[in-house]
Amino acid sequence: MHDEEPLTFGRILLQFTRRGLPLVIAVCGVALIAVGGDTYSSLASPRSLETACGVALLIVALMVWMINWLFRLGASSNADRAEEERAREYFDRTGRWPEDDRD
Repeated sequence: MHDEEPLTFGRILLQFTRRGLPLVIAVCGVALIAVGGDTYSSLASPRSLETACGVALLIVALMVWMINWLFRLGASSNADRAEEERAREYFDRTGRWPEDDRD
C-alpha cells in the first residue's frame, strides 16, 4: 500500500485476511503441538492426535498465506498488463512510446 487510502472496514478485513488469519491459525497450531508434546511413540494416544492436528493447522496457515500471495501476484500482473495496454494505445496515437516523451 504505497498510496494512503482511507481506513475502511473492508481494508481492515482485507489486511486481517492477508496477515492476521494465517497468523492466528499458525498460533493455534503451535499451541496444539505444545499441548501434544513429543508423544509420537504411542500413535493411539490422544496427545499424538493433538500434535498431528497442530501440524495440520500449520500447513493450513501456510496454504492460506500462499493463496493470498498468489492472488496478490495475479492482481499486480493485471495492473502491469493494463499499463502496457495504455502504453500501446499511446504509441498507436503518437508513434512514440510514453517513455520516450519523458526524456
